[in-house]
Amino acid sequence: MAIQLIDAAIVGGGPAGLTAAIYLARFRRRIVLFDRGGSRAALIPRSHNHAGFPDGIPGRELLARMAEQARRYGAELRHGDILAVEPVGANWRLVGEGIDLVARSVLFATGTDDRRPDIPLELHDAALAAGKLRYCPVCDGFETTGQRIGVVGAESHGVAEALFLRTYSEAVTLFTREACELHEGDRAELARSGVGWDQRPVLRYDFAGPAVRLHFGDGDAAEVDTVYPALGSAPNIALLRSLGLRTDEDDCVLTDSHQRLGLRGLYAAGDVVSGLDQISVAMGQAAIAATAIHNELRQRDGMTPDD
Repeated sequence: MAIQLIDAAIVGGGPAGLTAAIYLARFRRRIVLFDRGGSRAALIPRSHNHAGFPDGIPGRELLARMAEQARRYGAELRHGDILAVEPVGANWRLVGEGIDLVARSVLFATGTDDRRPDIPLELHDAALAAGKLRYCPVCDGFETTGQRIGVVGAESHGVAEALFLRTYSEAVTLFTREACELHEGDRAELARSGVGWDQRPVLRYDFAGPAVRLHFGDGDAAEVDTVYPALGSAPNIALLRSLGLRTDEDDCVLTDSHQRLGLRGLYAAGDVVSGLDQISVAMGQAAIAATAIHNELRQRDGMTPDD
């Protein structure tokens, strides 16, 4: 039986992948989006900085609306995990469990996963829903205005995050997961900005009461209203790495201004790409990538003037 040939495959069903699906479907392209689940957007209790929703919108609702919109224009959305992408002539073959097709182009929108503190999943998700645990100061720092904020992760990223959150509160403290020493310059900057620094490693988190209690090895505990783990993230780049594509020091993939990856027909958008991890950025990159994919296919089909 012949392997199915489509115009574009999208790997990832978060805001970037779904935006690209909407655009490409409206370009009347034959596309399939593969979503294995796990978009970070689904974990957002309510996004307040996404334009057009002055009362905010839950992440899952936003994704559901985008999926409905993509399907309305003919996009095919499948649940599945792509395990391999390999060149087949001028095209690309995608293989997974129950998946075997060839696409003329591929958009990687595989996102990234936050590195989480050692908290049982059920407690983690409940704290996230309650606003006691947060991951994105750019997204929801405003909602912490005037609160006691704890940032856990005493490295350069943690210092930067604590200083950023000082915009919203006079009670920001930087904590650590393990014994460490801050650089003298970092300590001076924290002191100058009025950010506290507690070098005792946090051993346990207690979200049961009205405040979050951070427990230390000496039996003492500190209380805050919300906690930001500043532990970095892990981009989902296994497929990209298998193709030998370039990444930066944070393992995010590098693209050109049209979201191209340097191999014909391959594109990337969203949090897996080096840059600011925001829904609006992911959607913008996806729009650029989808338009570039459409124009590249038009060129391959002889539908554009010769240079």
